[in-house]
Amino acid sequence: MFSKEESAQLRKEFWTSFGKSFPRKWLLYNTKIKDFNFKFVADKKQALVCLDIESYDRTKNELLYGQVLELKSILIEDYLPDIIFDDIYLLDTGKIIHRIYVKYNGKFNIHDKNTWQGAYLFFNEAMHQFEEFYEDYEDFIKQAIYL
Repeated sequence: MFSKEESAQLRKEFWTSFGKSFPRKWLLYNTKIKDFNFKFVADKKQALVCLDIESYDRTKNELLYGQVLELKSILIEDYLPDIIFDDIYLLDTGKIIHRIYVKYNGKFNIHDKNTWQGAYLFFNEAMHQFEEFYEDYEDFIKQAIYL
């Protein structure tokens, strides 16, 4: 077991090391659509690359999620074959969002440095594919909020 401080230090080291291993500017929150964000998630059980749709405006959420769902087959066939669509994803905070994500299939625990490299490679490739998808279909996705 790790103390809170040791755990926090390991998380910080994990993300710092990832940034040094893959020094680039990721899209993440810069989608130009409020509450429509790409995220890296890493904890003691899993590593994920996610697209979170999490506005408090339920109509906006449904419209954006619907637009991405219309592209589901393209996303699976051309970018991320193992993508998971979760229309009711419960965050640790209790908030329910739409989450579209890819899960790292290898062994991973943020407290185990021996599992980090595989997760870094996964993060780099999966986020790159998500960004390519978004770049190719950004205008179509944005139509949902301009209807």
